[in-house]
Amino acid sequence: MPDITLTDLKAFIQVARHRSFQRAADTLGVSRSSLSHAVKGLEDRLGVRLLHRTTRSVAVTEAGEKLLQRAAPLLQDLDDTLDDLSHGEGEIVGTLRINANKGGARWLLDNAIPLFLQRHPQVELDLVTEGRLVDIVAEGFDVGVRLDEAVPGDMVAVRFGEPVRFIAVASPEYIKRAGTPRKPQDLMQHSCIRQRLPSGKRYRWEFGKGKQEVQVDVPGALSLDDNDLMVAAAVAGMGVAFVPEPFARGALAEGALVLLLAEWSPQAPALCLYYASYRQVPAPLRAFIDVVREVDAGLQGVRQP
Repeated sequence: MPDITLTDLKAFIQVARHRSFQRAADTLGVSRSSLSHAVKGLEDRLGVRLLHRTTRSVAVTEAGEKLLQRAAPLLQDLDDTLDDLSHGEGEIVGTLRINANKGGARWLLDNAIPLFLQRHPQVELDLVTEGRLVDIVAEGFDVGVRLDEAVPGDMVAVRFGEPVRFIAVASPEYIKRAGTPRKPQDLMQHSCIRQRLPSGKRYRWEFGKGKQEVQVDVPGALSLDDNDLMVAAAVAGMGVAFVPEPFARGALAEGALVLLLAEWSPQAPALCLYYASYRQVPAPLRAFIDVVREVDAGLQGVRQP
């Protein structure tokens, strides 16, 4: 077996994740040259090329991707185990990296994160929001947050929050000018604020009423990829938007938007925390799950009549 050190493996993993020697060096607090030397030494000892390098970019080879997928979780588990042992039953210390969609991040910030930071001030939370569904293990996250239906099947999922209703909204001025749609198909005669998905495709609006399900590829000159921006565009009278209800709740309460097609508004599954099923659960993540469950249970109790 080649004489490979944990330092060399950690150097490679950071470069592979960041696709950049400079960003990886900044993360590790070392020089770019020492990081390059460590990765080159690892390649020499393994006898395979792990990275394709140019003056402008870094790409992971097939062998490098295989090493990243296998080694990153193992090293993370080792770090978590050593951290748990070093701190025993005392105060929880460490970093928790969370990848969430924007709605999930907003729920956590409004409800769970303040309590978690109060109870565990020695834990550093790194919350990243993005629309695309990422491989949380390969990209170095401890936990992800997505709608239940989007959680990969090989992950452990912890549901929280209420099912989210998707709603069509528009400003009173727009409705006065363009009229009120009575059924989803009427939207074909309206200006709609379309949604661009992370894949680059436009989202076909999905409506439901009883057993009826309707998808509408709505027309519109404006496409956006952010729910807050879609709400702002609707408030400005640019057309009809279709967004998760929490994003439009404030504007609806203020009268800046009106709800359309309410009887056709579908509900999406609840949100989930999810993490790798084969990993030892580190102490910060266990504590975070406990807080989310506690807060969610309290909110569910408040909502019940």
